[in-house]
Amino acid sequence: MSKTESLTRVTLAYLLAFGTATAWLVWGPDTDRLWLDALIADVLATVVVFGASRWHHNSSFYDAYWSVLPPYLAVYWVVASSAAGDDVRTLLVLGVVFLWAVRLTANWVITFPGLHHEDWRYPMLRERAGRLELPVDFFAIHLIPTFQVFLGVLPIYAAVARPGRDVGWLDGVALVIGVGAVTLELVADGQMRRFIRDRSPGEAMDRGLWGWSRHPNYFGEISFWFALGLFGIAAAPGDWWWLMAGTVAMTAMFLGASIPMMEARSLERRPSYQDVIDRVPMLLPRPPRRRAAP
Repeated sequence: MSKTESLTRVTLAYLLAFGTATAWLVWGPDTDRLWLDALIADVLATVVVFGASRWHHNSSFYDAYWSVLPPYLAVYWVVASSAAGDDVRTLLVLGVVFLWAVRLTANWVITFPGLHHEDWRYPMLRERAGRLELPVDFFAIHLIPTFQVFLGVLPIYAAVARPGRDVGWLDGVALVIGVGAVTLELVADGQMRRFIRDRSPGEAMDRGLWGWSRHPNYFGEISFWFALGLFGIAAAPGDWWWLMAGTVAMTAMFLGASIPMMEARSLERRPSYQDVIDRVPMLLPRPPRRRAAP
């Protein structure tokens, strides 16, 4: 299947998924809680994407859902609440969210080879599950990430859908961190694509931002979710105890699962990566150590 046909099928599945979500939001029972309405719509859309994944025997159908969901929910909360949040803060939040979503989705489109390819982690999880392959596919690969992202976007709800404090200095900090995070990821993406294009067999990436952090893209991703949490706290300081839950969940996922899996795979495929581990910090950027003298 060509890349064009693959992208077309993914796009149609997402249109059906978000059409289902929108139908629920417009005609479904009203829970009187905008966040709960959004969560139910989110789960319904995830079920549709899961169905497409099973139909095509490829769970990578879900990958771009991660990046297109936050702007959809952000716009819904603004419209459904009649823009109850501070107008300036709402514009700032929407700007950061759409900037992040466009970058992440564009990077996925650029690097997506087609539906003949599937993220290597998904078949590994299904194979390990054995007879429980179907529920593992649904819960571990689709539904749990959906809940993680929803937890991460709840600060958007606090910032744009409820009356809160006027825009202030903390919003400025959140804006700088959010835009900085997206910029860092954009640069890291470009550097990695160029490296993959020009690398020698067995060579490990340690150039540019990747020479300061082994996972600058993950550092940028965590920083983005942290920025959303700050926007939420700027609007509702008394709710700080739950507004950062999404940032904590994302950080735990990257540190506890994504990074260890990527590191193990890199060492297995490129033994020279051990030298990168010895010199370059795992996440927080800093100048790399010098190579040891032979």
